[in-house]
Amino acid sequence: MNAWPAVILITTLAVISPGADFAMVTRTSLMESRRAGLWVALGIGCGVLVHVTYTLLGLGMLLQRLPWLFMALKWTGAAYLVWLGIALWREAGVAAAQAEQAKPCPEQVHARLACSAPKAFVCFRLGFLTNALNPKTALFILSLFTQVVGPTVAMPAQLAYGLFIAAAHVAWFALVACFFSAPSVQPKVQAIRPWVDRSLGCVLLGLGVLLIGVNAPQML
Repeated sequence: MNAWPAVILITTLAVISPGADFAMVTRTSLMESRRAGLWVALGIGCGVLVHVTYTLLGLGMLLQRLPWLFMALKWTGAAYLVWLGIALWREAGVAAAQAEQAKPCPEQVHARLACSAPKAFVCFRLGFLTNALNPKTALFILSLFTQVVGPTVAMPAQLAYGLFIAAAHVAWFALVACFFSAPSVQPKVQAIRPWVDRSLGCVLLGLGVLLIGVNAPQML
């Protein structure tokens, strides 16, 4: 059976749903530049390929059969989101101090992307880790390949589905980066940068705490 219509529809709905990926692309595009946002989008697409790869290799079934292993992935993803949220909150304070003192930006936090020399790599890494450690994406890929695509589909077709899913993520978040880095939007947001960082930091922190709250009862 041709699963393309279902894969395209489900992937589109999953990609455009708000989450950690959207928050990081939005923040980077608003605070830094279009180029930085595009590198985050590319990192997100490569993070999706991680989930696709272990699913196609059969490791996805291993995650399903070993709940503790999948739980470890969930806890790691939750901890990473909490860490990102705290880092962005701290970044807000640094940005406010820099605005007053006009000092060059430091490179002490993984989420700080402003003035680092290897900016492209830092942005790419941010997007990659945000998605690769996201249990939401892991659940999406596992469910899609086990329930929609099916294990009987030929490997080349499964690989095509996986590449499409990754490309869809890159395309969507590239559009998001282009929109939020528009010249008419960026200057206005830069004026309230600390509040934007604090708001997105709260969103990421909230997502991480929510994941921890959901996973905690399963550990008892």
